[in-house]
Amino acid sequence: MRSILRRISEHAIARPRQTALQDEQIALTYDELVQEVALAVEAIGGRRVALWMDNSCAWAVVDLALARQGCVAVPVPPFFSTGQVEHLFADARPDVVVTTLPDQVGALLGRRPARRLSIAGRLLSVFELPVDAAPAVPHGTAKITYTSGTTGQPKGVCLSARAIGRVAQALGDAVQGHPGDRALSLLPLSTLLENIGGLYVALAAGGTACVPSLASCGFEGSSAVQAERFVAALNGYAPSATVLVPQLLKLLVESVAAGAPVPHSLRMLAVGGAPCAPHLIERAWQLGLPVHEGYGLSESASVVSLNPAGAHRAGSVGRVLPHVQVTIAGDGEILVAGNLFEGYLGSGAPPPSPWPTGDLGRLDDDGYLYLTGRKKTAYATAFGRNVAPEWVESELIASGGILQAAVFGEGRPHNVALLVPHPAAMPTHLDAAVARANAALPDYARIAAWHVLDAPFTPANGLARPSGSLAREAIASHHAPLLEALYASQVRPESA
Repeated sequence: MRSILRRISEHAIARPRQTALQDEQIALTYDELVQEVALAVEAIGGRRVALWMDNSCAWAVVDLALARQGCVAVPVPPFFSTGQVEHLFADARPDVVVTTLPDQVGALLGRRPARRLSIAGRLLSVFELPVDAAPAVPHGTAKITYTSGTTGQPKGVCLSARAIGRVAQALGDAVQGHPGDRALSLLPLSTLLENIGGLYVALAAGGTACVPSLASCGFEGSSAVQAERFVAALNGYAPSATVLVPQLLKLLVESVAAGAPVPHSLRMLAVGGAPCAPHLIERAWQLGLPVHEGYGLSESASVVSLNPAGAHRAGSVGRVLPHVQVTIAGDGEILVAGNLFEGYLGSGAPPPSPWPTGDLGRLDDDGYLYLTGRKKTAYATAFGRNVAPEWVESELIASGGILQAAVFGEGRPHNVALLVPHPAAMPTHLDAAVARANAALPDYARIAAWHVLDAPFTPANGLARPSGSLAREAIASHHAPLLEALYASQVRPESA
C-alpha cells in the first residue's frame, strides 16, 4: 500500500490535473485527491474503522486515508444481511464507523453519529464505538475483508498492506496499466477484487478510477440489475478495463446479442469470483467483448492467476501471477503460497503455507491454471465418476434460457437439476438449453432429469447466500421429495 500511496503522490506532482477519481456526481484530479486524503486523515481518527457506503469517490478517499493513517480498515459488504452485518461488528469491534447510511447504522448500533464530514462531495456520518473487548489482529494487518463464506457466519480475513500492494503491482504489470486507463467499478468496492483490481491498479498506473454508486448503474439490492442502465454505464464511462462476475458477464452478453451497443473502449474485461462456462466466454469474444478470466481468493489477497491480453488460453483461469506459487495436491486440490493472509480474526493461529484453497484444478506446462470444481461440493455418482456441480451448472446457465441451476447426483446413477428459467424462456427453450449443455459435457456429467422451479434461489428464501452462491444443503432439504422423484426417473417431468 505504501507504494500505491507513493505513486499517487508522484502522479499529483507530474500530472496534477489528470482525473484520478470519478463518480456520477464529481471528479477529482490527482492534486485534489491528495488534498482530500490528507483532510480525511485528520478528520476520521480511529484505529479500526468500518467503512459502510455505496461506491463513490468518497469511499475511495476514505479507504486511502485509512491506509495512509496506518489503521485497520474494515469494509462492510452491501450484500450482507442484517444478521451478517451484526456479526461483522461483533467480530471486528471497530471503534469508528464511517457511513452515508446514518439512519440504518444508528438503528443497528443504537446510537447517534458523533460528527459529520464532507468528503469528496458526500456527507459522511462518523460513529464512535467503545473498544473495551476488541479482539487482537495479527501483526501487520491493514485490512479485514469479510467474505460471505459457504457455511455459518462470515470470517474476517486479515491482510497486510504488503500483501495487498504485491497483488496490485502484479495485476498492474499483467494488464500493462498506463495513465490512459479508465477502470470502471461495477462490483462493490468493499469486495477485495474490486478494491484492488478496480481502484488500486488504476491509481497506481496514473489512470482514472470510475467509481459511481452501484445504484446509479442499475443495481438494486444484492442481486437485481436493470440491464439497460448497466449497459448504459459501461458505454457512458467508456472504460478500458472493468471486472465482472459471471452473472454480470452473462447479462452483458445477452444485452449485446439483443442489439445493445458494445463498449468499444474496453481492452480488458476481467471475469472472476465464480466459475465461468467456457461457452459464455467464447460467445463474448464472438460479440467483440475482450473477456479474460482470472482466479483468486481472499486468503491470498485476491488474484492468483489471470489470462493476459494477447496470451488468452481458452478454458483456463489464466497464467499464475509471479507474486504467488501454485501447486496441485495429490487429490487435485489447488495449493497457494507466497502472498497469504495473516490469519483469520480471532483464530490466533497463522495460516499454513501452502494454503489449501478447497478448489480442484490442474496446471499445464505453461503455468496456466484450470478449475474443475470445489473439493467440498464435488461428489461421486453411483458409477464412481467424480462430478463438480459448479462445472455442470455453469454449462447449463451459459446455454441460454436458464438463470440458475442446482445440480445433484451424489451416489446416484445419474445427475438431476433444479432449474430457474429466464422470464421469457419457453419450455422448448429449456429443452434446447439442457441439450446444448449436455452436448458439451461427458456422459457421466450430463443431466438426465430436471425440474423447472417457479421461484429463484435467493438469500430471502434461504436457498442462496448473500454473495449469490447456492446454499446447496438448504436446497436439497427444501426440495427433497422433488429430487427423489427426479432420481426415480430419467425422463424429465413436466414443469410446475
